[in-house]
Amino acid sequence: MELRIKEICKEKGITIGELAEKIGMMRESLSRTINGNPTLESLEKISNALDVPITELFAQKQPIFGVIILNGITHRIESFEQLEALCATYKEQ
Repeated sequence: MELRIKEICKEKGITIGELAEKIGMMRESLSRTINGNPTLESLEKISNALDVPITELFAQKQPIFGVIILNGITHRIESFEQLEALCATYKEQ
């Protein structure tokens, strides 16, 4: 299970240490929680502290994944943005 907690903290301009303080945890404990197997209770505390729905804490699967070979070069595509950038590069050539 991949979580977006660090990304959300960055978007909101707070550090993991500040988040830990908000929810009454040691920074190290919060890091272990984020990188391990967090409980529902921990996720609820984190989502409340970040003021986001609990579902926002989970990374969304990208709807696209593939490999494209152009002119003998292999490109791994994991998002529409990567595909668009690759297309734009080859359109310019």
